[in-house]
Amino acid sequence: MIDVLIIGAGPAGSVAAALLTRKGYRVLVLEKQRFPRFSIGESLLANSMEFLAEAGMLEAVMSHSFQFKNGASFVHGARESQFNFAEKSSSGFAFTFQVQRADFDKLLADEAARQGAEVRFEVEITAVDFSRPTPRVTSKAADGTVEVHEARFVLDASGFGRTLPRLLDLDRPSDFPVRSALFTQIRDGIVSGAFDRQKIRIGVHPTEPTVWSWLIPFSNGISSLGFVATREFHAKFKGSNEERLQQLIAQEPRLEELVGTVETVRPVGEITGYAAKVTRMHGPGFALLGNAAEFLDPVFSSGVTIAMQSASLAAKVLDRQFKGETVDWDREFVEPLNFGVETFRSYVAGWYDTSLQDVIFFERPEPSIKRMICSVLAGYVWDRANPYCGLQSSRRLRALAQACRNG
Repeated sequence: MIDVLIIGAGPAGSVAAALLTRKGYRVLVLEKQRFPRFSIGESLLANSMEFLAEAGMLEAVMSHSFQFKNGASFVHGARESQFNFAEKSSSGFAFTFQVQRADFDKLLADEAARQGAEVRFEVEITAVDFSRPTPRVTSKAADGTVEVHEARFVLDASGFGRTLPRLLDLDRPSDFPVRSALFTQIRDGIVSGAFDRQKIRIGVHPTEPTVWSWLIPFSNGISSLGFVATREFHAKFKGSNEERLQQLIAQEPRLEELVGTVETVRPVGEITGYAAKVTRMHGPGFALLGNAAEFLDPVFSSGVTIAMQSASLAAKVLDRQFKGETVDWDREFVEPLNFGVETFRSYVAGWYDTSLQDVIFFERPEPSIKRMICSVLAGYVWDRANPYCGLQSSRRLRALAQACRNG
C-alpha cells in the first residue's frame, strides 16, 4: 500500500508529490496524459516561486531558459499602467517566469520523480471507493492494464479534468458568468523594445471593457495570445478560429500594431465555461487541489499559484495526520486557502465590473496603496498584513475605486 496517491502531474500534483516525498512518504502520481503536453496558463506569479523553493524545485526552474517576468502591463486605448513586482508591499520574491507549460509542467514532474515520487503517464482513473478505511482507486493504463491501488490518502490534482468532482458528484455552478477564451501561440516577430517582454500585457477592448486580451512573451520568440469575452461577443466574429482571432486583434489597434497578421505555431483553441466550483474540498480519505476544486478566471494568472498553495497546505496537514495528530481540514486547509482565493475572487469581480480598472488606470495613485495592489497582482494574496487581501478585500477595493473616480 502506498501513502499518497495523487491524480494528475501538473503543478499542484508535482509540488505535492515532491513535498510529501521529501517528508519520507511513498507517493504515486497517476497522470492521464503523456508529458510534455500543451496547457494554457503560461504567466506565473511571483508568489509561486515560494512554493517551488519549498518543494526543492527552484534551482531546476531557475536553470531553465524560461522568460524572466517582473510584473504586468495593462493597456486600454491610450492609457497604460505598469506594475513592477519589486514595488510590492509584501516580502518575498519580486520576479517569476513566463513559461510554455508543456516544458514547465514536464520539468516539475521530472523533479518530483527525481526526488523519489513514482510518476506514471497515460493512466486514467476509472473508479474510486472511499467507503472503506483505506481508499481504493481503479486505473486503466494506455495498454489496457487495469489496476486497483490502495492508498492511505488521495489528492486530486487533475486540473480541468476534475476527476474526483466528476466521480463523486461534487461539482456545482460557478458564481461567475459563462465566458469564453480564444487562444493560441504565435511567432510574434515583435520589434525589440516595442513592449516590455518581462511583463504580461493585458489589453482592454477600446469600447467593451469586459473584453480583454493577453500577450505573454516567451524567451524563444513565441508568445501566447488570447482573448476573453462572453460567448455572445465571440459569436459576432465569423469564419475559422484563425480568422476570428485576427478579427479580434483588429479590434484592439495597439495590439495590432505589435503583432500584425499573426503566424500561429499551434491551432487556435477555444474553451468556454471554464469557471468551476465544488460542494466540498475534502472528505474522508481525499482532498482537492488547485483547479480540481475551483477555477476563477485567467485574468490575473492565479491558477498555478493557487494550485501550488493548495499542495503546500495539504502536504502539511497530511504529514501531521499521518503522524497521528488530530487535524482539522477545514481550519488548516480550506480556510487558509480560501483567504487567498477570495482575494482573487474580489479582484476578478472588480475587473469585470470595471471598479478595479478604475484603480489600475488611475493617474495619481497613492504609492503605498499601489504597492498593496501590486502585491495582490504578484500573487501574495495570503498576506494578512495587506488590507486589500482576504474577505474584506471586495469592500475595500470598491471604496478605493470610488475614491479614484472622485479624483
